[in-house]
Amino acid sequence: MTAPENLLLPAAGTYEIDPVASTVLFDTRAMFGLLPVRGTFTVGHGRITVADRAEESLVHVVMDAGSFTSGNQQRDDHVRSADYLDVARFPEIGFRSRYLEHSGAEATLHGELTVCEVTQPLAVTLGTVAHEGKRMTASGTTTIDRYAFGITKAKGMTGRHLKITVEVVAHR
Repeated sequence: MTAPENLLLPAAGTYEIDPVASTVLFDTRAMFGLLPVRGTFTVGHGRITVADRAEESLVHVVMDAGSFTSGNQQRDDHVRSADYLDVARFPEIGFRSRYLEHSGAEATLHGELTVCEVTQPLAVTLGTVAHEGKRMTASGTTTIDRYAFGITKAKGMTGRHLKITVEVVAHR
């Protein structure tokens, strides 16, 4: 199977994710859905393995849970506390793909997300994948239900669903 046109897959091989150039953005709502909340997590480390058959390509990425930043220090500290992410006990959030599926112009990376030691299936819709020499860039989006990971504090006051946008730079 060939990759969709928006996925210009680089040469097969292993690409190390550049944590400084990569980011995870989130967008949710608070105060009963009235207040937008946006922010970021930093990528700690990760690897993209591009296979000869696009469907067999894999991604493993680890985010620093303590890097949660929304621009409001009080909120950030609370989200990092035991009420939400409990970063003292669970310092990492991890995603590991299982396979890549594509149909027409759509491509989805299927895998598992682990937050607070709870693992749930997750599908990431790929936006673009591009490469130049040994450098690859990729973007993707997904939506996460925090309740699925047992993070249920402040129902109504804190958004249940988070839209996630991942922007990754990796080098071979």
